[in-house]
Parts: sequence; structure tokens; C-alpha cells
Amino acid sequence: MNESNTTNISNREVKSSAFTVYFSDPKNAAQLYSALSGEPVNPEDIEFRTLEGVLFVARKNDLSFTVHNRILVISEHQSTLNLNMPLRSAIYFGRTIEKLVDSKALYRRKMIMIPTPEFYVFYNGDEPCPPETILKLSSTYLEKTSTPMLELNVKVININLPEGHAILEQCRPLYEYSWFIQKIKDYLLAGLTRDDAITLAIKDCEREGVMSAFVRTHGSEAVNMLFTQFNMEDALEANYEEGFEDGILRGELQKTLSLVSTKLQKGKSPEIIAEELEEDVETITKLCTLLQEYGADIDIKEIYEKLNA
Repeated sequence: MNESNTTNISNREVKSSAFTVYFSDPKNAAQLYSALSGEPVNPEDIEFRTLEGVLFVARKNDLSFTVHNRILVISEHQSTLNLNMPLRSAIYFGRTIEKLVDSKALYRRKMIMIPTPEFYVFYNGDEPCPPETILKLSSTYLEKTSTPMLELNVKVININLPEGHAILEQCRPLYEYSWFIQKIKDYLLAGLTRDDAITLAIKDCEREGVMSAFVRTHGSEAVNMLFTQFNMEDALEANYEEGFEDGILRGELQKTLSLVSTKLQKGKSPEIIAEELEEDVETITKLCTLLQEYGADIDIKEIYEKLNA
């Protein structure tokens, strides 16, 4: 890739992330599915069902495909893990099924068979994250029940290279993508600008033969994808902090605070409360301490600041 291909790399608006484009190659998608399922699959068995503008607006980092009577919805996260992924996945799946099923057939007596859904998030952000975790749709329900009538599980897999998750050994394209992203992170930590970090990581790929087909095919477009990708993560994080006073964030924390306060008054321990609410024990313990110290009238923004201190 020559110098002219790397100039003005921050000026173009790119709709799809490098992750989406890379795994929209049937060969890469087939290897990814095989690593997740343990079943061999041919690239020609992959049929993409990726929707436009459902989970993400400014940057597409999700993809969906059907294979072997299953439909996989996969997303990538490079910043804070979004706990709303089960809800977003439910919306995504609903809209996908709308395209797969004839609406008139819904009113016929014969049962309509649909692909078995699976939902995954590949996490490569910098915040601590276990090798694997499950996010549940039922965690968002205002009223918790032992057997929710509607459940949706999203498996989160930490694909950061230093974590060494087994899937990185089982899927070469995913390993190479994680290697690539780690190179960018290492250069950023060394003090390079984003433009320089991404450009050098691309050159490392060319030299080491990593993601070579992707780099060769997309050239400077790959640089644009990555620059937009990393800039978008910063923008989302900044908007999260600056927009804390919006009703959604305040409402979510206020709801949790109210539930914790009620259960605390009933004499329940932080561990029991965390289990019942399906929340992190450490966070619930901090909330309990703050409630005991300041009372239920503590300012929501103050709680947020203390939780992240």
C-alpha cells in the first residue's frame, strides 16, 4: 500500500466496520461458525442476513447469516460492553424473521419452521471482561420471575489477544483480526496518533501475512474503516459521560437503586440482592454501602461518579 493510499484517512465516512467486512467473506464466516459450533461447514453454505441500520447507526459492526438450520447474529464491541445487547438482539432477530417468513403464512394452521437463533458478542475492549459471559434478556425485566416466558441469551466472548481464548486457536481469521487490533492498541499505548497506529498496523499485516487478502482487497478503505471504528468508540464513550443526565441512564440506575433499597430494608445481603437482580456482586455491594451511608435520596449522578471512582 503506497503513501497516497494512506493520506486523508480520517475524512471519509465509512458505514461498515472492518470486523463486518472481514467476516462478510464466506470463507471467514465459515471458519468462525465451525469454531463456535464444532461442526465443519463449507463457505457456500453461508447465506448472509445482515440488516441495515438496526443495531448501530453510525457504524455497522454486526452481521448475521444462516447456516445448517441456524441463524447467527454476531456483533463486535471495542469499548464498554453494552448490557442492552439482549434487547437489541431481540429486535434484530424479530426484523430478520420478518424478512424470512411470509406474513400471510403466520395465519395458517401449519407450523412455520424457522432457523435456530444464536447470539454472540466478540469483545476486545480495554475494560476487564471474563473469557465468556452470558447476557440475559430477562435481566432487563422490571419484574423478575424464576421462569420468564421470554428469554434470550447473548454469549459474550473476550477475543483480546492477551486473554488467549480457545476460539482464537480454533478460528484463524478471528486470531488474525485480534492480532491486528492488538497491534493498533500497542501503537496507541506507545503514544502514536491513531492515523499512524493504524497505518503501521496495516504495514505489519502486510509484512507478517496477517489478514493479507483483506488488506490487499480493501487497501486504504481498510484504513478508513479502522479510523472511523476507533473514533466512533471514543465518541460513544464521551457521549455516555456527557449525556448522563438523559432520562434513559437516570431511569436505569434509579430503578436498580430503588430495587436494592427495598431489598436492603428487608434485611437481604448484597450477595442475595445481586443474585436476585442478576447483577454484579461488587456493584450491588457498592450501592448498598452508598444507600446505608447517604440514604435513598442520594443524587443519581453522584452514585455514578462514586461507582466509577
